[in-house]
Amino acid sequence: MAKRKNNAGTVKKKQITEKNLKANRNYKDTVFRMLFSDRKNLLSLYNAVNGTSYKNPEELEIVTLENAIYMGMKNDLAFIIATNLFLYEHQSTYNPNMPLRDLFYISSEYQKLVDHKSLYSSVLQKISAPNFIVFYNGTEKKEDRWENALSDAYETPDKEPRLELKVLTLNMNEGHNKELMEQCQTLREYAKYVALVRKYKKEMKLDAAVKCAVDECIQSGILAEFLKKNRAEVIAVSIFEYDKEEEEKKLRKAEYEAGYDDGKKLGITEGEIRKAKETAIELTKVGMAKSQIAAILKVNENMLRQWLEK
Repeated sequence: MAKRKNNAGTVKKKQITEKNLKANRNYKDTVFRMLFSDRKNLLSLYNAVNGTSYKNPEELEIVTLENAIYMGMKNDLAFIIATNLFLYEHQSTYNPNMPLRDLFYISSEYQKLVDHKSLYSSVLQKISAPNFIVFYNGTEKKEDRWENALSDAYETPDKEPRLELKVLTLNMNEGHNKELMEQCQTLREYAKYVALVRKYKKEMKLDAAVKCAVDECIQSGILAEFLKKNRAEVIAVSIFEYDKEEEEKKLRKAEYEAGYDDGKKLGITEGEIRKAKETAIELTKVGMAKSQIAAILKVNENMLRQWLEK
């Protein structure tokens, strides 16, 4: 890929062509997923979390259900190593419903992994033991780690629930879980990138803040190769990601003030559409192709054109 100039007059030259983008990778929903979809990075993260020292990324068997969507969300990463199954999820807002979401997801995982005919055999069907971890970089909670249990949601508390699922959440903001960050360079540098976006977002509009954060990281050697290779895509998904984060915060505030009611779902839908339109306009301004924008926002191009014409 050709080197990019820094002056504003060459914005279009900074864009990755649609052809190159498609050849590079399919769009992911977050920068976290883009980074750790790489087996080497994922193995490094796994080793840091578990205190292990696996060297061969091929020992990871990726089993993420790419087309499985629950309540509008996909699981970020699912993999098997040493016969254990791990579900990794990135969250920028606190969500106490992760155990229930993971219950839905793990059910589909097992349906994919297990031969249904074996369920009727007299031989016990062995399965990979599941592990559920959320990597949190929101601003609401300050603890290094916490655990949510499915049984917390039961209307009738049970000291020994017949069905339980526990999700461990690790705070990956700068200053938290220092030992974990020291063991995983990619996670540490990702936290620095997030901190820079938030810093610049206080001083300028989101799209400008993301671009400044990307450029500073490249100049400082933070995720440099990854950002050089995926600059346009990282900017695009970051704008959409942080727009969504802000919208979720506003919705949570509204829910707190007005209480949960039957109109909540309608409010979420309207808010997401409005933010998607705003994001589409911003990405058009920086010269991104409509087909790429439509892929990021998960809408068809006809709808996108209607948004941009209004």
